[in-house]
Amino acid sequence: MARRTEPFVTGLVLGAGGSRRLGEPKQLLPYGSGTLLDHALETARSSGFDQLIVALGGSSGEVRRRVDLSGADVVENQDFGEGCSSSIAAGLEALDPRAELLVLVLGDQPGVTPGTVRALIEGCGEETLLAACLYDDGRGHPLAFGRQVFDDLRELQGDKAVWKLMERRAHDVVEVRVPGPIPRDVDTRADYEAVLAESGSSA
Repeated sequence: MARRTEPFVTGLVLGAGGSRRLGEPKQLLPYGSGTLLDHALETARSSGFDQLIVALGGSSGEVRRRVDLSGADVVENQDFGEGCSSSIAAGLEALDPRAELLVLVLGDQPGVTPGTVRALIEGCGEETLLAACLYDDGRGHPLAFGRQVFDDLRELQGDKAVWKLMERRAHDVVEVRVPGPIPRDVDTRADYEAVLAESGSSA
């Protein structure tokens, strides 16, 4: 399959979660020189996107005050309690009409690097509809979607809906090999402590 030649690529950082299991806004947890969401946005800025969108929801006012959102089109997901699909729908409202590929980046998965994102983009061919990173222990984020499935994304409902879409269209999924385990995402205090330990930081 031919590699894409300079497609217009939009990155969508999902940062709207309500952090129910954690009990405080995970977007604002200290990580590196800023917050967890700062780190995700810096990864996105370093990934070569033509457009960057970030979806906010839970604690959005405080997130806007404390997180560097420069360079990103910010969308508000009023239905953030309905799961990631609602943030994807909100992000699609701000999508540049030139976009050929949409890459989802989780705002709470600091182990994802710009190199991982770029490898995913480069692994997408002209006709790629869906793509996922294939780590040593299975498929994981970030995920990529071609223009032909943008309407399918708009119709998703609930949490984990993108994975259900990939199951339904299994024959269309391109797997891009990435070394190492699936990066941990932060849902609980134990998850946060684990990603800090993996990064060599402390809470």
